[in-house]
Amino acid sequence: MLLAMKNVAVLGSGIVGQVLADGFLKHGYKVMRATREPSKLANWQADAGPNARVGTFAEAAKFGSIVVLAVKGTAAEQAVDLAGAGALAGKTVIDATNPIADEPPANGVLKFFTGPNESLLERLVRRAPDAHFVKAFSSVGSVWMVNPDFDGVRPTMFICGDDAGAKKEVESILDAFGWEAEDMGSVEAARAIEPLCMLWCIPGLLHNRWTHAFKLLRK
Repeated sequence: MLLAMKNVAVLGSGIVGQVLADGFLKHGYKVMRATREPSKLANWQADAGPNARVGTFAEAAKFGSIVVLAVKGTAAEQAVDLAGAGALAGKTVIDATNPIADEPPANGVLKFFTGPNESLLERLVRRAPDAHFVKAFSSVGSVWMVNPDFDGVRPTMFICGDDAGAKKEVESILDAFGWEAEDMGSVEAARAIEPLCMLWCIPGLLHNRWTHAFKLLRK
């Protein structure tokens, strides 16, 4: 599928941010990664090519027509604040975060800092209510986020959000990135999507098996 190439802001200097930034660059986008310490990303920018740049969270949010939130869950709300609700207003914001607590897992099960009737996505929506948040890339490890190879089978990425147009835009990105998108509805569905991170991590944390993704079967 041919996409209308837009500027993409990737908020986050960690591995998820790098993988997704590299993925957008691979598919022809211009990308600005946001960081509090530009020196941390100097090598990445030098290696990533002429369409890559680095800026503050506020600069990146203004730069991107699409914004990707790719920080630790504990830093997600602050990242939205640093980007600025006004700069995010009206834009598709892909939320790849999970509310993983700063506590060790219990028998391979991660601990979340949210409860069963609240998601991190819902908290973010309250911080920037005019942004068009879409949950995506939250239920698989970073190595599989862009054009994963599962012997020709497209894995399923579960998404949700309140803006239909933003979800269609994310579905097009996922298609280019080698995924089948499954729209689970409104932002409240993130209460079910985010815990898929727990499920995905159990084989890895218990048995060091990280080479899997979810697939929704239909009949």
